[in-house]
Amino acid sequence: MMKEKTYKVHFRFYEELNDFLPPARRKITFVHRFTNNASVKDMIESLGVPHTEVYLILVNGVSVDFNYLVKDGDSISVYPVFDSFDISAVQHLRPEPLRKPKFILDVHLGKLAKLMRMLGLDTLYENDYNDKEIIKISKKERRTILTRDIGILKQNVVTHGYFVRNIKAEEQIIEIIKRFNLHKFINPFSRCLECNKLLELINKDLVIDRLPQKVKESQNKFWICKQCDKIYWRGTHYQKMENLLNKLNIKY
Repeated sequence: MMKEKTYKVHFRFYEELNDFLPPARRKITFVHRFTNNASVKDMIESLGVPHTEVYLILVNGVSVDFNYLVKDGDSISVYPVFDSFDISAVQHLRPEPLRKPKFILDVHLGKLAKLMRMLGLDTLYENDYNDKEIIKISKKERRTILTRDIGILKQNVVTHGYFVRNIKAEEQIIEIIKRFNLHKFINPFSRCLECNKLLELINKDLVIDRLPQKVKESQNKFWICKQCDKIYWRGTHYQKMENLLNKLNIKY
């Protein structure tokens, strides 16, 4: 029986793309062996890096797209989004960022979803969304997927997605604000924490029968969510959220 021929290429992943690699392969050039023809996209994802995290691929110093078929002896460099370098002359692999940032989060990010809504960021979340629903909504409403599940980001139909590195919600919100440069979009306490809809001011007289006695006596300004009918005021919950904003050093 004829022995299957083995080919090899050299890979180097840069910056935060190394988060997806085993320690022995981080921040170094390493050899990857293969036997069957594969696109550079499939090969990169087989190594653990989702395509949504990749912005530029250079093969032997030349920019290529995801469909490039890897050849024996290729030297492949893979880069994430660039913040400060002008790479206008090379082939961009990611679609342009969405002008109006909107997000949909997977089931692992419920606490982050609440913090994002608290900051006024348009954030869809349900604890029973499955991957197909998330992807469908993402495409239809042009929302960026935030997830702790690499698998969903490896699906070809996903165009805008990001793997959240941090585990704790307070660290995640800082990560997301920095990654997507969201400072100018922050508008605290403008969205319903339960359903994500924008809040509206409402006259106290219209909701007074629904208020606790202490709230009737101490508060005069109220907001309502027309979607789920939840009423908000600047009580202890508001103060806790304001303290969190200060703790996170988020200016608004």
